[in-house]
Amino acid sequence: MTDRKFLIIDTAILPEIYEKVLETKELLRMGKAKGITEATQMTGISRSTFYKYKDFISTPSEGSRGQKVIITLLLEHAPGNLSQLLNIMADYNVNILTINQDIPINGIANLSITFDISKASIGIDDILNKLRALKGASRVELVAME
Repeated sequence: MTDRKFLIIDTAILPEIYEKVLETKELLRMGKAKGITEATQMTGISRSTFYKYKDFISTPSEGSRGQKVIITLLLEHAPGNLSQLLNIMADYNVNILTINQDIPINGIANLSITFDISKASIGIDDILNKLRALKGASRVELVAME
């Protein structure tokens, strides 16, 4: 077997079928469809397409991968901003492993945060979106996932 290589790709450049496969998997995982036939009918793809791609398409938070995550972000240097970020992580059972913050320059601090999402109640995509919506946070980027 050849070595497998994984990439993180923005779905904007991919054919819609890949997102449909993810949507079908999610319907099955959440019990919103009784079986593969019903799930594929709901998403508008064929069963053969689902079977062809199902083992090769997943979100970063799916499966056994995706336990430790490193992100970087810019955070406005204002009282309470870091506390709000930490509260968001705590609200979703995310365990912070490390926080590295540079000295704020021009009122903006660069942060690197490593955290464990093995017990998180939401996926990494949702965590990133919550942090992006945080007042004072900008340029939230996923650096690595293990």
